[in-house]
Amino acid sequence: MDLKGRGIVLIALLFQLCALASANVEVFPVQHKYKHAEAGNKWSLKALKLHDATRRRRFLSAAELPLGGDSRPTSAALYFTKLQIGSPPKDFHVQVDTGSDLLWVNCIECQNCPKQSDLGLHLRLYDPNASSTAKKVACDDDFCKATFTGQTDNCKPGMLCAYGVKYGDGSSTSGYFVKDNVKIAQVSGDRQTTAMSGNIIIGCGARQSGQLGSSDQALDGILGFGQSNTSMLSQLNSGKKVRKMFSHCLDGKGGGGIFAIGEVVHPKIKTTPLVNDPTHYNIELKSIDVNGEEIKLPTSILDFIKKQTVVVDSGTTLAYFPDKVYNQLMEKIMAAQPNKKPYVVEKMFKCYKYSGNIDDGFPVVNLHFAKSISFKVKPHQYFFQIEDDEWCIGFQNSNLKEKTGEELTLLGDLVLSDKLVTYDIENQVIGWTDHDCSSSIKVKDEESGKVYEVVAQDISSSHCRYNSRMILGLLLSLVVTWLIN
Repeated sequence: MDLKGRGIVLIALLFQLCALASANVEVFPVQHKYKHAEAGNKWSLKALKLHDATRRRRFLSAAELPLGGDSRPTSAALYFTKLQIGSPPKDFHVQVDTGSDLLWVNCIECQNCPKQSDLGLHLRLYDPNASSTAKKVACDDDFCKATFTGQTDNCKPGMLCAYGVKYGDGSSTSGYFVKDNVKIAQVSGDRQTTAMSGNIIIGCGARQSGQLGSSDQALDGILGFGQSNTSMLSQLNSGKKVRKMFSHCLDGKGGGGIFAIGEVVHPKIKTTPLVNDPTHYNIELKSIDVNGEEIKLPTSILDFIKKQTVVVDSGTTLAYFPDKVYNQLMEKIMAAQPNKKPYVVEKMFKCYKYSGNIDDGFPVVNLHFAKSISFKVKPHQYFFQIEDDEWCIGFQNSNLKEKTGEELTLLGDLVLSDKLVTYDIENQVIGWTDHDCSSSIKVKDEESGKVYEVVAQDISSSHCRYNSRMILGLLLSLVVTWLIN
C-alpha cells in the first residue's frame, strides 16, 4: 500500500503484532529491561554495570578514543521492536539504535549467526529468495553509488552492493543490500493504527563476528535511527512519506512509553541546536547547577576551541560526567544529607539507606543548553532503587582523562525518563519537555493535517502479553564501510 504523503509512521512494538490493522491497537509498549517483575522497580546492578561498561567502550571507539580494559562485548541494550519483512511477511526482532544508520537482519546464508536467544525470542533468518517482493541491489545501483565511499572500479555485471559494519567492541557484520517490503504501523485515528508497507533497502547479514554471533540477548538485527541517508527514516523521508524526525517518551515509573516517527504537536517542546556530528546526537552545554549553586565546568585550552557538548543517548542507562564536574556534583548531592554516609556497591555506585521520599531528601540538578533550554533532573531521575529503602546514584565519572585528555558528558535513559524527547533532523535541533509517558501524545498526519492521539501501554499489562523486555539502541559506536564483493 502506498505511504506517500503520510507524515506519521509508528514502529509497531507489539511483540505478538496482535491484530495490527484493527482500530484499537495500542502502539509502542515500552518496558525497561532492568525493572524485573519479581523485584518491582528495583534494579539489577550486575546487569546495569555490564550494559553501560560495554556500551561506553563501543561509543568511545566511534569518538576515536582508545578501548580500555576488557574488550569483550555484550549485546545488552534497552528496547527492541518487531518488524515484518518480505512477502509473505515474516516477523523479525531488531534493536532500535539511535546512532547507527542501517536496518539489517541476519540472512539465510549467515555464518556464525546466533541460533537461539536467552531473551526467549524465536530467531529467524531472512531469505530474500523466499520473498516475492525482494530484489537484490546491484553494485551499479544508484543507492550503492550514493553510499559507496571507496573505488567502484571492481563493480562488474551481476555483482551485489555489499556492506560492512565494524563496531567499536570488535564485533562486525557484513552482507549485501536487498530492497523489500517492510511493514510498519501508521497512525490512522485516535489510538488507532493501520498496517502499511514500504519498500526499504535493508542489509542482509551474511557474516557476523564477536558478540553479534552470541546467543546472549540475541536479536535478528538492528534498526538504525541515525542521520545518514541509508537509514530507514531517511529512505522514507526521501520518498516524501514521513518527516525526518522521531520522538521517544520513557516511563520511569511503570516502564511503558512511546516511540513515534513524525511531528509531535502536543505537548509543545522547546529545542536546542544539534552540534554538527553525523554520528551522534550532540548538544552544546552552557552550565550546570545544583539547586541554583553553579558547577564549574572545565576551562582547558581545548574547551576554548571546542564547545562543551553533551551526548543524548537513550541507549545508555546512566549519566556520565567529566572528573571535575562529577566530583562537584557528588559533593553537592551528598551535602544534602550530612548525617548519612554513602557506601559503595559494585565498586562504582554510591548508595544510601533512605526511607523517605527521595525527592524530598536530595537536590535538583539543572543542565542549561544553548537557546536557553534547561534540562531538570529530579532526585528520582538520578537515583535508582536496588532494595527496599536502598538507593544508588546513577551519575558516573566518565574517567577518561588519563587516557585521552578529553572527557565525555553523556545523558542516558535514567535521566531521560519522564520526558518526551524529540530528534528533529530536518531542522537540526533536539528538544524535550517533562511529560507523563504513561499517558499520551498527539501527532500530526501530514497528508490530512489531522491530529491524532497516541497512547503507549506497558507490555506486562498489554493484552498481547510478552515476557521479554524491550531494548533501545545499543551499538551507537561504529565504523561503516561499503564494499564491493
